[in-house]
Amino acid sequence: MAEVMIRDAVPADAEALAELNKNEMGYEYPVGKTRDKVAALAGDKILVAELEGRVVGYVHLNGYDLLYHDHLKNIMGVAVDSHCRRMGIGRRLLAAAEDWARETGAAGVRLVSGEGRTGAHAFYRALGYEGNKKQLNLKKMF
Repeated sequence: MAEVMIRDAVPADAEALAELNKNEMGYEYPVGKTRDKVAALAGDKILVAELEGRVVGYVHLNGYDLLYHDHLKNIMGVAVDSHCRRMGIGRRLLAAAEDWARETGAAGVRLVSGEGRTGAHAFYRALGYEGNKKQLNLKKMF
């Protein structure tokens, strides 16, 4: 099997990231805007998994600070191409994300996963993520 390389995302990865968002997470967002976001989110950590020169996964983290908890890193998104699952790519991405969180002084990592993504929940639990809090996520668009 070819070696998977984990590296920082660059704006040139925008097309692959937009495809992963659309195909794996159901979020359609234009490639140009995705490119702008990668550049604008330079303070966040966006890691991509590259296999045979092609981006096949990513994880996006940023800081998460509360008045009632130590500093954490928040996983804003994680996706792996469905054709590349069960190859350890998601595991490698999350391990790299956790390493970065530790290196930057975070007390831990948190993530939110959609209620219906039971396969993803089992994967996260197998990697040591835990929690049973149910939440309703609301937003108001302008």
